[in-house]
Amino acid sequence: MSLALKLTTYFKEAVIEMKKVIWPSKKQTINYTVIVIALSVGIAVFFAVVDNLLNQVLELII
Repeated sequence: MSLALKLTTYFKEAVIEMKKVIWPSKKQTINYTVIVIALSVGIAVFFAVVDNLLNQVLELII
């Protein structure tokens, strides 16, 4: 099989697979984005608080 034929087959199969994808609606995408951002901020705040507490404990020990 030649390289050109392999590439053509690959792209044809890729297009077929992309047609099978069920894309989320705009509302779902916005909701998921808000959830990801909120969780990221929440986790960052959690680790900042834990880091600060551990630093204070270590300063007391030292």
